[in-house]
Amino acid sequence: MQPINKTKYLLFCLGFACILSSCNSSSSNSEKSAETEEGHGHEHGATEKTTITSLTDEQIKEVGIQFGQIEQKNLTARITANGVLNVPNNNRSNVTPLYGGVIQSLNVQLGDHVRKGQTIATIINPQFIQLQEDYLNANNEIQAAEQELQRQQELNAGNAGVKRNLQNAVSNLNILRTKKASSAKQLQLLGINPNAISTSNLRSALSISSPINGVVSNIFAKLGSYVDVSSPIVEVVDNSMIHLDLQVFERDLPKLKVGQEISFTTTNNPSKIYTAKISQIGASFENESKTIAIHSMVVGDKSGLIDGMNTSGSISVEDVTTAAVPDEAIVESEGKTFIFIETDKKPEAEHEDHEHAAGEEHDHAGEHDHPEEPHVHKEGEEHDHAEHSKSINFEKIEVLRGVSSMGYTGITPVVEIPANSKIVVKNAFFINAKMVGTVGHSH
Repeated sequence: MQPINKTKYLLFCLGFACILSSCNSSSSNSEKSAETEEGHGHEHGATEKTTITSLTDEQIKEVGIQFGQIEQKNLTARITANGVLNVPNNNRSNVTPLYGGVIQSLNVQLGDHVRKGQTIATIINPQFIQLQEDYLNANNEIQAAEQELQRQQELNAGNAGVKRNLQNAVSNLNILRTKKASSAKQLQLLGINPNAISTSNLRSALSISSPINGVVSNIFAKLGSYVDVSSPIVEVVDNSMIHLDLQVFERDLPKLKVGQEISFTTTNNPSKIYTAKISQIGASFENESKTIAIHSMVVGDKSGLIDGMNTSGSISVEDVTTAAVPDEAIVESEGKTFIFIETDKKPEAEHEDHEHAAGEEHDHAGEHDHPEEPHVHKEGEEHDHAEHSKSINFEKIEVLRGVSSMGYTGITPVVEIPANSKIVVKNAFFINAKMVGTVGHSH
């Protein structure tokens, strides 16, 4: 219920309580005499259910009650389900270094958007210098090995060398070349260009970059902390590939298929509607809930969507033509659903026993010699009739709720409703509140 409606409701109930208080005050003498006749109609009236009440034109105008008729509407049947937003694992990354080191700088904050290859942090470790040294040494050793191989080839060409020495020279050169290639690859993995290093520009700090585009969703490290391949620095999530996972009951599965459209909202912003399409239907139950996961791709606008958000989804499954009323025309009471129609029936018609008991009370009052009471009651009756002539009577009709869509709900009346009956389509809950108050007074 909206805040304004709540205020109206409280004001209406307060005013109605004042009316009841006035009624109680004017009939206090008759109530005192009725206390001596506890076996009469009040006990019987307390067990009756009031289904007819009336409001004056002034009350109807004050609370904003509006009238309409039952309409035939083409409504879309929907399946509703709760779920959560997820980003697939291949669109999220824990940024970790290949080699251990101490954090020298952190270049991002929580919530920052980062690009693939953007520097996230720098780490330092003397081992990085050793890897560069190994590469430079391998390069120098290759030059010496190539010269030795050339010398052995010349000796063998003049039959002055030993063939084994030539073979050793070839083998040694190949080993050094493999060592150089391995060192070069390790440097590339660290983000160091092997061709750019020299004895004058050895690097002790390395840049750690993001492997994907996305948003920094978590920061695990801090300046000065030691990190390695098992301890991530930050987590990056690509929300552009966000998925919607709904939990649907087994009975609804036959109505679903891949490609169906889902409208959903998030719990923190229920006024904004997003769209997704079913991409995969699960094949097993989720834990003990007896529900099956429906995986969907979010399409269109994804702003404001974050991994892990709780959602409420609605899936259109079929169109039906049915008798329908606006959602605000329906009230719920004691586990049942009702609407109100305008009627010519009188509220008194349902309380004859109560009226008879009231008659007994007046006779009893006469026995106690209260000569002025009949006159007061007569004036009250005239006043009631004057108000009644300006009132509209409403009958509470039970209905079965059907499909709800676009602000309308399909209904099936439990009893027949006269054709072209006027129904309350707005603020019906005020009438229900008045009726509940009437029942309390009859007790």
